[in-house]
Amino acid sequence: MKIKTEKKRQRRVEILLAALELFSQRGYYVTTMPEIAKKIQMSVGNLYNYFSSKEDLAQAIIQYISQMLAEKIHDVNNQPISVKEKIRQIVKIYFDIAADQPQMIEYFLRIYLANREVFSDGCEGMICVAPFMTEIMVFFEEGVRAEDLRNQDFFSAFGLFMGYLGGMAFLKGENVLPKELQSYSDEIAENIYRALKSDGAPA
Repeated sequence: MKIKTEKKRQRRVEILLAALELFSQRGYYVTTMPEIAKKIQMSVGNLYNYFSSKEDLAQAIIQYISQMLAEKIHDVNNQPISVKEKIRQIVKIYFDIAADQPQMIEYFLRIYLANREVFSDGCEGMICVAPFMTEIMVFFEEGVRAEDLRNQDFFSAFGLFMGYLGGMAFLKGENVLPKELQSYSDEIAENIYRALKSDGAPA
């Protein structure tokens, strides 16, 4: 039973990754369920056994990405390192994904944020990205508690943090950066830290 369950889980992930690639490359509305099924050599009927609709599949993808990022940031949050170093590691994680798995960032920027109507039923607000948001919130709360980060509205701090990361990932996707994305990690991390740090924190 365990083996069967694991195989089904693996097959589900295969579907998610195939759909993620197609949605990111071609767009949500242009991509069809038969095309997704064909990509992974599965019948359309069997595909619907895993996901009841294209909308259901699209929502599962953003949940998958959110959970993956959350697990990586959770590991950073659990390390006995400075807030400044945590920022550097989170930036590196995001930039590594943007460079090695650009379809994930593309999906977030071009599908999830640009097609909110697809996520209006079952993914309202931040429901589908809750794991990622929770770990970022933990990071901010611990930074404030350590008196290393300025105590401010969470969404203001989150917007600043993600503005840097999303902006650089967008520039990378548009092929306008003169250097590899990862080469900007330390500088961007320093900028984020300086923008968020408390008045008493070291520069």
